[in-house]
Amino acid sequence: MAGKLYLCATPIGNLDDITLRVLNTLKEVDLIAAEDTRHSIKLLNHFHIKTPMTSYHEFNKVEKAGYLVEKMRDGMNVALITDAGTPGISDPGEELVKQCYEAGIELTSLPGPAACITALTMSGMDTRRFAFEAFLPSDKKEKQRILEELKNETRTIILYEAPHRLLRTLAGLLDTLGDRRISICRELTKKYETVFRTTFSEALAFYETEEPRGECVIVVEGKKIEEIQREKEQIWESVPVEEHMKKYLSEGMGRKEAMKQVAKDRGVSKRDIYQYLERV
Repeated sequence: MAGKLYLCATPIGNLDDITLRVLNTLKEVDLIAAEDTRHSIKLLNHFHIKTPMTSYHEFNKVEKAGYLVEKMRDGMNVALITDAGTPGISDPGEELVKQCYEAGIELTSLPGPAACITALTMSGMDTRRFAFEAFLPSDKKEKQRILEELKNETRTIILYEAPHRLLRTLAGLLDTLGDRRISICRELTKKYETVFRTTFSEALAFYETEEPRGECVIVVEGKKIEEIQREKEQIWESVPVEEHMKKYLSEGMGRKEAMKQVAKDRGVSKRDIYQYLERV
């Protein structure tokens, strides 16, 4: 019989956050694939786990995933762990999952810590709807494209950032998204865990004199729907109603539907548009 892949969530700081199920699985599988074996050996030693390890990281993920799939085809059970948190969340684990599905290998995920969810629940922001962006790309054009996409995002936004890039990222977010409420969460589950509830501009001023330390999760307030509507109304204010109507009529809308859409764009009632058009 073929083996199975176990995606095992590991602590993001406090070792007590590991689950009994993960501990038992790490002891029972035939092989542990770890993002950094030098880092993970400390975790395994702490819990007296002697299971063999192999490296699986961003730079060998495609080739090594193929190797691990072959091992599982031969009946080996494999656990995948990342340096911290849940495998597959902003790390190379997604490639191994993809190849397992393509090969028909059974897999399961053992839930546990995830920095994005931990930060979101502590942020004080709206938690019902959120968008997870992880680390912004290093390429400037690609980064700006994503920031523009986030400009009108109404959901709470979650980003990861390293301390040495924090100021640059906050400045880019401020320039593109405008000044918003944010929570900067750092050292999550550790002794010096902090949640800095502030705004982009206030955070930039603070970090001018305080050096950023520790990996950060930035939780950003989504854009207000009312603000988006106001911006739309301002755009259309300079456009004559007749031209506005022509736009939708030329797109194939019927007259009634076009009046309804024009009214919505301008933040007025359909009756107002109808009465105006009757007068001209």
